[in-house]
Amino acid sequence: MVLSTSYPVGPLSLLICSTPVHGHVTPLLVVARALVAAGHEVRFLTGIRYRDAVESTGARWVPLPAEADFDDSDVDASFPGRVGLRGVAGARWDLRHIFLDPAAAQLRTVDALLAEQPVDAVLTESMFFGAMLLLARPAGSRPVVVNLGIVPLGLRSRDTAPFALGIPPLPGPIGRIRNGFLNWSTERFVFADLHRAAARLARTVGGELSTFVMNYPASADAIVQFSVAEFEYPRSDLRVPVHYVGPVSLAGASTVPVPEWWGDLDGTRRVVHVTQGTVANADLEDLVLPTMRALADSDVLVVASTGGRDMPAGSLPPNARVAPYLPYDRLFPRIDALVTNGGYGGVHYALAHGVPILATGQTEDKAEVAARVAWSGAGLRLRPRRGRLDEDDIRATVDRLLAEAPFRENARRIGSAIVAGPGPAGVEEVILELIGRSAGSSADSVAAPARAAGAVAAEPASSVMTTTAAGRPENPVAASTATGRPETLLRRTP
Repeated sequence: MVLSTSYPVGPLSLLICSTPVHGHVTPLLVVARALVAAGHEVRFLTGIRYRDAVESTGARWVPLPAEADFDDSDVDASFPGRVGLRGVAGARWDLRHIFLDPAAAQLRTVDALLAEQPVDAVLTESMFFGAMLLLARPAGSRPVVVNLGIVPLGLRSRDTAPFALGIPPLPGPIGRIRNGFLNWSTERFVFADLHRAAARLARTVGGELSTFVMNYPASADAIVQFSVAEFEYPRSDLRVPVHYVGPVSLAGASTVPVPEWWGDLDGTRRVVHVTQGTVANADLEDLVLPTMRALADSDVLVVASTGGRDMPAGSLPPNARVAPYLPYDRLFPRIDALVTNGGYGGVHYALAHGVPILATGQTEDKAEVAARVAWSGAGLRLRPRRGRLDEDDIRATVDRLLAEAPFRENARRIGSAIVAGPGPAGVEEVILELIGRSAGSSADSVAAPARAAGAVAAEPASSVMTTTAAGRPENPVAASTATGRPETLLRRTP
């Protein structure tokens, strides 16, 4: 099997892989569009529901096999076995049946695509477990694999608690003892069955897991994280390069029309935006409606987007404005605080505009996002009481965000780093550097693709930040990795 076209400079052949889930596909569409615009040939493997969206980027859509595809618009209907499951039990069921079970079929499709046409790199999000099976093979028998970080970084570390718990770091020896126990118990008990199933599956395709199943992105050749180091926990024991390029959500101007009440955003009152995103919005009583009621008597304008959901019958507070969708590129320069369930993209959009955040999420990756909001100082985290958010708590927390300057200052600090990043255009630079390494090229031949990456960057200047094992950016020099390959830790291209 031919694995790579090994172009030193010029068009690349790339394969993007995603589970057929809206929140997973959408950020990768931006990556696909950027790579196609840079002149590369991109195939995009995902579900049939996203064919039109993929093809609109200029990439070639490739269908997942039927046994790996499903309709994510009604996940409960597609997977009735998950109905009624919550918490750890729900997470275990979803990981096993929605994400792990299709992995073998995903890998077979990837193998067929590699046989049909060689690739320079496979780009994949973490829940596409076919990539885990690909990475279980020896490095010499597979192409370069780049993990795309569309959710907070989940790599296992002695410096962090297990992913999904939403527990921030605790510095010092006590923190490491805590993290060690939590990581051990999570792997030994909570997800032990999942790991055993993944290990068995890897052996059936001729591979061997080298790490815990949920930590498999650590086996990739690189991770491109759609965030900045200022919004991620430091880790002193990284074993894979993590390149921070900033979020994809800032790319492109919105085509969403403004609502008829847009003129009310005239600067005479402070504006608080509340949203549950476009996925976890089936019940607006989770956050949107309680926030409207909580701030009904406040001297602010409350602007809500429902993600396309209909508002329940009943009158709105006089200071509330609602629309199914809103043009974020025009809205966020006008708002003073964001109340959100913690979508990764929306939070980064707020940070890029220096907007302080109230984050409330407890499901999916949202607990991790909320924990980082509080840890970074860019906002506050609010947990529900007895399953619901307390309206007095919402009002008091929003009042703090509006009154206390450090929240906005920290949001602006992180926002400055976001704006300085290359965004999705930075993915190309990472790929070109990896291909130069895998080809064993000289320093000169590696530098040529780097210059090419700079030539197609969306901004006049771009930067790709890679953290060291200590979680800090290093100087722009080559360092020797454990594999003996050069690693550019920080590069700015003209």
